[in-house]
Amino acid sequence: MTGVPQSQSQYQTQVQGPARVPSDRWRLQVVHRTQFRYGGPVRSSYNEARMTPENSSRQTTLRSRVEIEPTATVHAYRDYWGSTVTAFDTHGPHTELVVKATSVVEAGPEPHLPDPVDWTALAEPDVLDRFGEFLRPSRLTAMDEPVVAAVREVVGDAGPREAGRLVCRFVYEHMEYLTGSTNVKTNAMQAWTSGKGVCQDISHVSVGLLRALGLPARYVSGYLHPKPSAQIGQAVTGESHAWVEWWDGGWSGYDPTNVVEIGTRHVTLARGRDYTDVPPLKGIFSGPKSEGSKVTVEVTRLA
Repeated sequence: MTGVPQSQSQYQTQVQGPARVPSDRWRLQVVHRTQFRYGGPVRSSYNEARMTPENSSRQTTLRSRVEIEPTATVHAYRDYWGSTVTAFDTHGPHTELVVKATSVVEAGPEPHLPDPVDWTALAEPDVLDRFGEFLRPSRLTAMDEPVVAAVREVVGDAGPREAGRLVCRFVYEHMEYLTGSTNVKTNAMQAWTSGKGVCQDISHVSVGLLRALGLPARYVSGYLHPKPSAQIGQAVTGESHAWVEWWDGGWSGYDPTNVVEIGTRHVTLARGRDYTDVPPLKGIFSGPKSEGSKVTVEVTRLA
């Protein structure tokens, strides 16, 4: 990929979109701003942002721009999981760092989901090899056997696609969404045992149980417009969101926090084994201790 000269300090992609939007799609603008403050001048900072929405069969990114203050050298690339990464570093003294990502996306349901395979096909050696990284439990997604056994009873004789939905509903019915009850280091069993968490935890539990059943599963990060009846042009406060996908002949997406299919209100950013593969922003710096950060997400339905 092409690096951006230091004087520009931004990464931008643009695709020309149609004037009219199909009835089963929404055009959304997302503005995601993160501000870090430091106790004194920071000399150097190295960072990675995963804030550029993907292009896929269900989602088209019309415009996307990542702006950084202070001036930084920027380089964009796709990581191992296929997510777009904006890597940047800055070396002039600064007491705050601001990263602002602005995107316009058209999103809708998956239009071409293949017929599901059966459990026998999922157990074939080539499938196990192809999706090995999405079948093994990670530190954040491993679930204890008693919970897995309970899910097996719930799933019963259901096929893989229906089993995926049943798992997500099972997690939804047993976990309370509660902001501030966990942090980014909380693992699936800790959240499950407490019976509460945020979308990250609910997705980690769902991914862990899907994998334990033999369904390749991955963690997805992005945004969710919070209002199903959103008025066009109305800006609302949003936040980063997470959901899951499992492979049953094709990648089926589901939002276990809200027990809904992925559709017009979901904007996909990145995928991975768990949250550690997809944080919106991460990095290191040399200088005084950080005094904290402020994150805002504004979502507007444009059409």
